[in-house]
Amino acid sequence: MKCSWLVALCVTVLSVHALEASAGLPEFPNFPTVDDQRVVVGKSFTSVEDDDTDDDASATIKMTHMRVRSEIALRYARTAVICKVYNPGKRPKEASFNILLPETAFISGFTMTIANENYEAYVKEKEDAKKIYNDAVAQGNSAAHVAAKARDSNHFTIKFNVEGGSNATYRLRYEEFLIRRNGVYNHAINLLPGMLVPKMDVGIHIKESQKISVLRVPELRTGNEVDPTEKDPLYANAIIKRGTNEREATITFHPDLVEQKRLAQVYAEKTKLSADADFADIGYNSEEEDSKDEGLLGQFIVQYDVDQPKNGEVLVNDGYFVHFFAPSSLPPLRKHVVFVLDTSASMGGIKIKQLKKAMNAILSELNPKDYISIIDFNTHVTVHNLQKVDMNTQGSNKNLVPPANASPENIAAAKAIISKFRPYGGTNIYKALDEAMTLAQVFDHHQSNQTESIQTNEVEPMIIFLTDGIPVAGETNTERIVAYISEKNSGLKPAMLFAIAFGDDADRVFLRQLALRNHGFMRHIYEAADAAIQLHHFYRQVSSPLLSDVKFVYPRRQIKEGSVSRSQFRTINHGSEVAVVGRIAEDVREITPQVRGLRGEEDGSTRLYEINSKVPVTRAKDEFLPLERLWAYLTIKQLLDKRDADVNGAGKDATDDSPEKKALSIALKYSFVTSLTSLVVVRLNKTDAADDLDVDRVDEQSFLPYKKTSSTMPKTYTGVASGGGLSVASSEGPVLFVQSSWSVGPASTTESYGKDYHLQAYDWTSSLYRTDSLVLQVNGTEVILKLTQDVNPPKAAGGDAECYNTTLTAANEKRGVCVYITRCFAARSITANDYVNSYCDVNGYAGVCCPRTGISQ
Repeated sequence: MKCSWLVALCVTVLSVHALEASAGLPEFPNFPTVDDQRVVVGKSFTSVEDDDTDDDASATIKMTHMRVRSEIALRYARTAVICKVYNPGKRPKEASFNILLPETAFISGFTMTIANENYEAYVKEKEDAKKIYNDAVAQGNSAAHVAAKARDSNHFTIKFNVEGGSNATYRLRYEEFLIRRNGVYNHAINLLPGMLVPKMDVGIHIKESQKISVLRVPELRTGNEVDPTEKDPLYANAIIKRGTNEREATITFHPDLVEQKRLAQVYAEKTKLSADADFADIGYNSEEEDSKDEGLLGQFIVQYDVDQPKNGEVLVNDGYFVHFFAPSSLPPLRKHVVFVLDTSASMGGIKIKQLKKAMNAILSELNPKDYISIIDFNTHVTVHNLQKVDMNTQGSNKNLVPPANASPENIAAAKAIISKFRPYGGTNIYKALDEAMTLAQVFDHHQSNQTESIQTNEVEPMIIFLTDGIPVAGETNTERIVAYISEKNSGLKPAMLFAIAFGDDADRVFLRQLALRNHGFMRHIYEAADAAIQLHHFYRQVSSPLLSDVKFVYPRRQIKEGSVSRSQFRTINHGSEVAVVGRIAEDVREITPQVRGLRGEEDGSTRLYEINSKVPVTRAKDEFLPLERLWAYLTIKQLLDKRDADVNGAGKDATDDSPEKKALSIALKYSFVTSLTSLVVVRLNKTDAADDLDVDRVDEQSFLPYKKTSSTMPKTYTGVASGGGLSVASSEGPVLFVQSSWSVGPASTTESYGKDYHLQAYDWTSSLYRTDSLVLQVNGTEVILKLTQDVNPPKAAGGDAECYNTTLTAANEKRGVCVYITRCFAARSITANDYVNSYCDVNGYAGVCCPRTGISQ
């Protein structure tokens, strides 16, 4: 399942099974069994199919109520998902739910009530949570690992038994900061319960400090589309109520069964037109259902914007501050865009057609004062000369193909060149980026020796790098590529590098690190019918820089040391927004922030830009302003970015000052589930009350469900959930299985071994790793396969041997080649289960039966 650009929430009922206790299973009424498609460790347990003579065998668990509530204050959204299910049969049945979370969201709370038993999840460090699991296995208790596809990285799986004739309720809370893109904030909720729900309601409450200038609810979408615009039709059944002060609004949605059926039909028709096969598995998966499309309603989206003060806005609350800044009414800066485009063999077919279509639209939008360069690469690298020299490159490389002014003639020449692209050969990423950096520095070298008056004609260098694969020609070590390119990009005016991962085979871990180290970010473009639109949409977000070299300055005596989030930005683009958060020092009554940068002029020149503000500080606490949690959220995000950008691994040092340790400390304090933390599930005594949410009552003032007061702390630990999807039967009580498979941005999480053994992109190996090896359980036998830290993967002495057990291609094609796992880029998106069925031995090392088209080197 894939998420679009939009912030999305997917609620999906995956399966319902009738259960019986197996002979060796303790008598725990709520213990979830694991079907035979899972990897089982320790004592075995199985599910028993319904007996044909059971008069309630056909009775399936029904969702009776689904409620979603979002409270958005200052772009910070806190969302609660509450679902109630009912088992109408006489026997216990197992229910599974999948909730696909936004890429940028952190889970912040989870509670369940099953047969009057209350459960609550607490956030623990991953290693602590894993220890609970390992201790249970060592004691001979049942345990299981449930594998998940890598691309479903941001999902939360809830699996539990429901007694016959009883209800169960789960409540999940998560938090996210809404990013402004193309002039609006997007908040989206995917309504995919998998069945028609008798009672469904969605409510979103927005409260801002400035007037809400834009507010719209487009028609429901499939979730595999780019952001809607003002040209999209609006959804008539959404109820919008604006507050009297114009800074507040409430949006509600109550689809009855008739409307749910209509939306499901529209959703099904739209999905059939999509080329994205990953959406085939969304929804309620039950053999009893005639239509798998029933209950898939689509994506409910709210878009809004606020009046943006010309000089930004600084808000203070309870010792914390947030500084919002969204420049407007400024001419765009001149830029030099270097397009680095993959034309290797894997780009054949529809991909190359979509690339050509997207580039045709992108080139048409360039400003005539901009400069462009076109590089295409496969095994070889070609820098295209769009015209004769039309700029002063004195002092630069005489053999260098110069950038071309974005004149109509040169744009036409660029389109003609791109239209002739033909995919073939390998992927020489290192050489292509090396050439791109040389080109990007043309203006840097030219301007570095100029006087201050001439420096006002600066050009912003930008690299748009697109690939669908991994480096297989020239230098193939990704760490060396990142280190070299980053070192080369350290001049007076470093280029912004935006990396585009086209499809699932690109190395997103590598591309994310490359972009973060070079003032940009990575974006995943899905292989779908609208891929060209996705590319064009991405370019629009970065194509209009209004300010460059922006610095937010806060006097040291006014701010607590080390508390300010990222405060320097290479550029700020039209339609975006920057938010800086921090903590105010004690006894400070006023803060005087300053914003400095360079702005453009209509004639293409630049001049200094400066804003000075004075903000009074009060120590009062306003619950409406969630500045403390916003500070924690943004600080964790940026610390994890800093960790992931570090090619030498210093970001993961064990010292308390490392980005990873700082992020972990804040995540534990504020109970955020991140790539560093896990959920530990506990059962409360019957006399205890969980800090839960009542699905049937809503606090209209805060627009979130009521909370029940907790009288005592929980007594027993009964299970653990983490990125590995752990389920433990402890001696102290029944186990609730909760799996959170998390990623930082688009990259899947891995244990610390990942970097040492070059397995960052193979996150499924985390469940099999044990001290320099992968350990498998195959038909009751332990199989140990070695790993290597060598950048050159081991190969069989007699050459790559043919094998016949690959699971990485179509079901009717099992032939492949046995290679070490890092040589098989097709193995990046498999599961641990897949590997058990397709592993092979390469001189004692961990191999995989890989299709010939999936071998990288």
